[in-house]
Amino acid sequence: MQDLAGPALLTLGLVAIGGYLLGSIPFGVILTRAAGAGDVRNIGSGNIGATNVLRTGRKDLAIATLILDAGKGAVALLIARHLLGTDVAGAMAGGAAFLGHLFPVWLGFKGGKGVATFFGLILAACWPLGLLAAATWLIMAFALRYSSLSALAAAALTPLYALLPLPALGLPAPAPILVLAVFTAVLIFIRHHENIGRLLKGAEPKIGAKKA
Repeated sequence: MQDLAGPALLTLGLVAIGGYLLGSIPFGVILTRAAGAGDVRNIGSGNIGATNVLRTGRKDLAIATLILDAGKGAVALLIARHLLGTDVAGAMAGGAAFLGHLFPVWLGFKGGKGVATFFGLILAACWPLGLLAAATWLIMAFALRYSSLSALAAAALTPLYALLPLPALGLPAPAPILVLAVFTAVLIFIRHHENIGRLLKGAEPKIGAKKA
């Protein structure tokens, strides 16, 4: 058993590094620069995610960024799970990809807030769980019109959804997926601390509202 522990840890370490490097690809920056729309970090909030890319006036770039940011987390998780055959490996790669998006080494560890990558990860990890998270976002967004609050609600409730006794839907989710849901939710709340402050002050802009 001890002889196997070293290679296993090395494998998981390589999985984490690969996931991080994939997750750290700043698609928002790459796409806006390639399209001649400038550096998204100098626009609006300075965030590299799809919401801020939309402020360039290019909906196509924003949609592409959304898909690619969600996809990189999903791809990291699915590849690791397929190659190694365990949810532990998938969760490790997915969590590392999430960290890479939030703290990309190429951008001085200043990345996005992780919402798109979160949804991609959860859908890939356990699709019923991902659909519940997406439904939560949609319901909150239509009801209250706050994108950030919708994301926070989805992130907070996803670990609880993972515990639902619904075997026909693959729930409760395996323990590594539950840990991944908790890990990403905590980081989403940390990355949204400014939004939380504005929500508490009633100063957070609603979806579709024009900036003064």
